[in-house]
Amino acid sequence: MRGGQVYFLHNDVKSIQRVSNELAELVPEARIRIAHGQMRERQLEQVMSDFYHQRFNVLVCTTIIENGIDVPSANTILIERADKFGLAQLHQLRGRVGRSHHQAYAYLMTPQDKKLTADATKRLEVISAADHLGSGFTLATNDLEIRGAGELLGEEQSGHIQAIGFTLYLEMLDRAVNAIRNGAIPDLDAALHQGVEVNMHIPALIPDDYLPDVNMRLTLYKRLSNCQTKEQLHELQVEMIDRFGLLPEQLKALFQLAELRQLGEQLGLKKIEAGPNGGRVQFTKNTVVEPMTIVTMVQTHPNIFRLQNNDQLSFTMPMDSPEERFVQVNEILQQLLSATAA
Repeated sequence: MRGGQVYFLHNDVKSIQRVSNELAELVPEARIRIAHGQMRERQLEQVMSDFYHQRFNVLVCTTIIENGIDVPSANTILIERADKFGLAQLHQLRGRVGRSHHQAYAYLMTPQDKKLTADATKRLEVISAADHLGSGFTLATNDLEIRGAGELLGEEQSGHIQAIGFTLYLEMLDRAVNAIRNGAIPDLDAALHQGVEVNMHIPALIPDDYLPDVNMRLTLYKRLSNCQTKEQLHELQVEMIDRFGLLPEQLKALFQLAELRQLGEQLGLKKIEAGPNGGRVQFTKNTVVEPMTIVTMVQTHPNIFRLQNNDQLSFTMPMDSPEERFVQVNEILQQLLSATAA
């Protein structure tokens, strides 16, 4: 109904035809085809070509699609028996959708009547939590911890390092040392904060045609996520223009999202979201925004602002273009910030 296409991953060639027949009975209006590694080369090539050109909309397949061609219109993947796959493989399969500006969804299905192993449960928890920019680094670290990486400290990893992970332990240690040096009390809970979630419903990324080197793109994503001030973002932006040329629109949007994320961190926000008709900001328990500031905004502009669930400020206004969304959201955050500073 969203005009997209669906991967249904069933990794068993023997029963894949049965699954395809069952899906055809459940969803008669769907146009379904099958793809797996035991098909003839020409036949498989024809199926994938037809799927790419949207001649059918549901592909029942095995993990053969793991390193397949990009299908921009594929926006949904259902992975059957997700507990049987490794963490890196799930991440790779999930990446088969969302290759364009369309919102994509990945559903990981597990049997209800069978108890999952401890490692399978960990893998599924990690993959479901890793849904933000730069999550590949988190996945790699967790995959290393789940499968084991030898002895890092002592005969066995134990205590808090085993409980929270080596990378997070080092981050918390670094924050604690910096806090003590500045004469403050370390806030260990801050290390568990995943940052402000910002969603403007627009493409925001480093395009591969702008920077083909995958490793370099990952490095720049990491540097971008580590920027703490607007000046650092500006310096990185100038460096990228100097090295790779003028920024494309998707990359400009990525920098603008990073600026909004920094403002959200200052205000103690949990989520910032905006679309063509409006959006909302969600506050954390430790927000620096005074409740009266929000109440005043709602009372002054009741047709625009509205308080929801005691922790969300929603706003309604036309914002069709991405630039309008950034301008309007930035003005709202600046208004909250100026009231806090005052």
